[in-house]
Amino acid sequence: MIDAAQVTHDPDRRRFEYQSGGRTALLAYRIRDGRMIVLHTEVPAELEGQGLGGQLVKAAIAYAAQKGLAVVPLCPFTESWLGRHPDVAAQVRIDEFR
Repeated sequence: MIDAAQVTHDPDRRRFEYQSGGRTALLAYRIRDGRMIVLHTEVPAELEGQGLGGQLVKAAIAYAAQKGLAVVPLCPFTESWLGRHPDVAAQVRIDEFR
């Protein structure tokens, strides 16, 4: 299982990432009008099955909560994960894309 502390934030590239063995897992986003729009989550096959996607989403939600941003989960994985983890989703306002 991946520890959330191993997930880093690269604000210049607008993404959260985890690197291991030359592979990078990431969650890409953009910020517009007080909302963090989650665009894409990607976990290489070699890193799957460790809960990494969830750790990326948790890091993004924590950042959004800290900055007072609503979250728009355009990424199907993020939307599904938040639906299964209402305790994490409750940390921010979840908006629809409009």
